[in-house]
Amino acid sequence: MEDGLSSFWGPVTSTDWCEKNYVYSSYIAEFFNTISNVPGILLALIGLVNALRQRFEKRFSVLHISNMILAIGSMIYHSTLQHVQQQGDETPMVWEMLLYFYILYSPDWHYRSTMPTFLFFYGALYAVVHALFRFGFGFKVHYIILCLICIPRMYKYYIYTKDVSAKRLAKLYVATLLLGSMCWLSDRVFCKEISHWHFNPQGHALWHILMGFNSYFANTFLMFCRAQQREWNPKVVYFLGVFPYVKIQKPKSQ
Repeated sequence: MEDGLSSFWGPVTSTDWCEKNYVYSSYIAEFFNTISNVPGILLALIGLVNALRQRFEKRFSVLHISNMILAIGSMIYHSTLQHVQQQGDETPMVWEMLLYFYILYSPDWHYRSTMPTFLFFYGALYAVVHALFRFGFGFKVHYIILCLICIPRMYKYYIYTKDVSAKRLAKLYVATLLLGSMCWLSDRVFCKEISHWHFNPQGHALWHILMGFNSYFANTFLMFCRAQQREWNPKVVYFLGVFPYVKIQKPKSQ
């Protein structure tokens, strides 16, 4: 939304959200939409440290790193509001969903090399097409389809998991997803009305924060389920009685 200081990055060439531009700095177009990605980076870093410390499979380290890359890309996009930077935010979103697809479906895939090979070339082809053509609505539809493909498998993991704490992680994943989606939609649909308010609730910034927690809950739940498959005796424990993470005990042979 226009208004504010002069722009270091030039005219807006990307999607503009319901936050006044360049209010606090000439270098940051949307201040709250930029800094709201910091919790997601920190949560992904915590997940990465836990995955490395307990020697989880590399897929989970890559997943946490992809969450950090996505959040950093979002920061760059919202601080500049340039089309190229928006592509740098949207393309990793698709890559991340392909990675979730691999983690969810690969345990039952009989031909191990075919899935990662297909997903790699699919992601590379999408990146090229997305760089050459601008399709805002098409991107949203494509992303939603990828999310919907993952939901049945997540639900299967949920119903087969008996651990109450693990199920709570899945419920927190769904709750943050629904609440975050409501914030995203309200910021997008009711922007004209919100612009006349004395206070902007910063729905898109809240979406970033909630999605940071959403990714952490999803990753932690998937780490628990994978550890169960590997018979690593996983438990959901809480740091300071509040913050959940997965603790495993591998057999000595592993």
